[in-house]
Amino acid sequence: MKFVFSTFLILISAGMNIVIAQTNYKLVSDIPYRTETEQAADEYVAERCKLDLYYPENTKDFTTVVWFHGGGLTGGEKFIPEKLKENGIAVIGVNYRLYPKVKCPVYIEDAAAAVAWAFKNIENYGGNKDKIVVSGHSAGGYLTSMIGLDKHYLADFGIDADDIAMLVPFSGHTITHFTVREERGIPGTQPIIDEYAPLYFVKAKTPPLVLITGDRELEMLGRYEENAYMYRMMKVAGNQQTKLLELDGFDHGGMASPALELLLKEIQSLNQ
Repeated sequence: MKFVFSTFLILISAGMNIVIAQTNYKLVSDIPYRTETEQAADEYVAERCKLDLYYPENTKDFTTVVWFHGGGLTGGEKFIPEKLKENGIAVIGVNYRLYPKVKCPVYIEDAAAAVAWAFKNIENYGGNKDKIVVSGHSAGGYLTSMIGLDKHYLADFGIDADDIAMLVPFSGHTITHFTVREERGIPGTQPIIDEYAPLYFVKAKTPPLVLITGDRELEMLGRYEENAYMYRMMKVAGNQQTKLLELDGFDHGGMASPALELLLKEIQSLNQ
């Protein structure tokens, strides 16, 4: 299904003549990002492994944000964040398979498949594959970090994770996700760092990584402290491309709206 959106930019020349340039935005819904064979073999793949693409139709070389929804890896639905609309960028909202119908690492593999779709297809819509940003809130932030830091997920699709222009996880776990621990019978209060923890992949060379959390006193399950430790260990490892931003006064859910504004600010550098 396709919908068209429009916005107007008023450009005033030196002679004060007013020129109105129209930018049309199109939404293409429910694009499968898994192969036809995979969809035919698994009804849940056919149901969940889809994405929505919102893009500026008459623009070239634009930045694309791949956006993963939250929901603890057990719920949630793809959407295009309102604050990202009509900003001259494309946004890809992704659905992925959920626990308990699947277990780790299936949802991470789905996230990688969706990002690989962006790399392989966005230029067909006018975008630039060198300007692909990956972001998401909560569980979506966790998926963002996992596929951007553990390079084998994207390598399975022939993509180098270091080619991601920027990683911007919102309030994502940097230890092993609590749902992954639940799958193993590990209490949510017992932190684990293993191959399903972004912290396991601390290193000097990564895409630019912008860690955003809510207020440390209001966040969920020590989420600020996890991200602060990730930031510090990246610095210890010699990584110069990681930053940490804390949104004072905002809790885990409330931080997403102002974080979207920070995301837009951060990606401005890609158009310079």
